[in-house]
Amino acid sequence: MPHASGYFRTRYERDLVLLDTRTQKVAMLLLAVALWVFPFLVGPLWVDLASQVFLASIGAVALMLLTGYAGQISLGHAGLLAAGAFTAGILVKEWNAPFWVTLPASACTGALLGLVFGLPSLRLRGLYLAVSTLALHFIVVYLGGEYETKRGFSTGIMVDPPVIGGWELYHPRAWYFVLLGCAVLTVLFALNLLRARSGRAWRALRDRETVAEALGISVPLYKLAAFVVSSVLTSVAGCLFAYYRGFVSVEAFSLFLSVQYVAMIIIGGMGSILGSILGATFVVLFPYGIELLMGSLPVPASWTNSMFAFNYAAFGLVMIGFLIFEPQGLVGIWKRVQNWFLFWPFRQAPLSGTKGSGR
Repeated sequence: MPHASGYFRTRYERDLVLLDTRTQKVAMLLLAVALWVFPFLVGPLWVDLASQVFLASIGAVALMLLTGYAGQISLGHAGLLAAGAFTAGILVKEWNAPFWVTLPASACTGALLGLVFGLPSLRLRGLYLAVSTLALHFIVVYLGGEYETKRGFSTGIMVDPPVIGGWELYHPRAWYFVLLGCAVLTVLFALNLLRARSGRAWRALRDRETVAEALGISVPLYKLAAFVVSSVLTSVAGCLFAYYRGFVSVEAFSLFLSVQYVAMIIIGGMGSILGSILGATFVVLFPYGIELLMGSLPVPASWTNSMFAFNYAAFGLVMIGFLIFEPQGLVGIWKRVQNWFLFWPFRQAPLSGTKGSGR
């Protein structure tokens, strides 16, 4: 959907600018101020929810690069999160490795897994590729479960708070700013990738591989690059998750987690970094919204006891609703709202099918 802003770019360099209007710069400044003061104005619950959103945003941006831009289907996202988390947990438990070692190690683990499980994408497509990535989830979860069993960690691997520069990171407000910084760096990294040759190549792959190859794009190279970059970012998110939660367990990385991340990019809007952030926010806060709604309505006590089932059912209905009625996701809604304010008080007339056209 085009954005009726009235601003027109006349040079290619202007198309690469992140914030090219005064309105965007002011809005970004206000957002930065709001995010900075937010943890000082709310309680611990809201700080924790915001931190969860930042963590989910990193993984959602990673999946958006792979699926929304490169067009490669993946159902192994939870396995990559588990790989990063278990890498950090094992290094801390066995060798007492510091944070500045576990984070790069998790990234290297993700790169290796992305390379290995990206190779089937050179031959497989669609459902077959999805099944091959699903194998990644089961393999990583199985290996993590075997490690927990053999080492006797029945309740999971306990991970001590990271120490950065002699400062122990454990306060929720400190974690808020750390995860906010990581999410911002991830978004900037993704936006710069998309503005470079890699982003244009991934879009070409998503639209039509044959045409992309005819244009001189190395299809195998950019497919593997998409898997590797996405896997690295996801494993880093898993490492941060392990430190933030203070433990690692296979129960935290169920197949439903992969479905949630797929839902994030669908609900947010495919092919949009903003969509991945909006989708992550929606999916993280959705269960709490359902609980709040059920608590405010006069429903039987048996319904309240079945809150878990209600969350699953409502989540499925929301996904179906977005797929049918709003395929552009939350980004599509946001763009329509923007255009309404830009055109107001004028109405946008349809370009075709108008009365009196004589056709």
